[in-house]
Amino acid sequence: MIGVAADLLGVHPQTLRMHETRGLIRPRRTPGGTRLYSDADLARVRRVSQLVASYGLSLSGAEHVVALEDEVRALRGRVHELEVALDEASAVVERAVEQVHRSYRREVVLWREPGTAVVRHARH
Repeated sequence: MIGVAADLLGVHPQTLRMHETRGLIRPRRTPGGTRLYSDADLARVRRVSQLVASYGLSLSGAEHVVALEDEVRALRGRVHELEVALDEASAVVERAVEQVHRSYRREVVLWREPGTAVVRHARH
């Protein structure tokens, strides 16, 4: 609830309402409309407070930094997904190449001009 969350964070409840209005946090609501804050909501407010207090950023600047941090986190997750997909695709390609190599004949026939003898050489 908003009072408990405000006490945990050491801020006024209006600060939490303002962060909600600005879209920084999105607490769930009970059927009666009571705000329920998650640990992620509280951590986000703490991060904004830290950026404002420690680095002297404005609230808008801190919100921008938090949004960029979220984007970096999402992009890192996407990179990881793509790396996994690449590893899987590489394994498929390696198996296909091995299969093609196994299907080659063990002998190599050199081309000779018509009328000359065909010489077979063992493949190394």
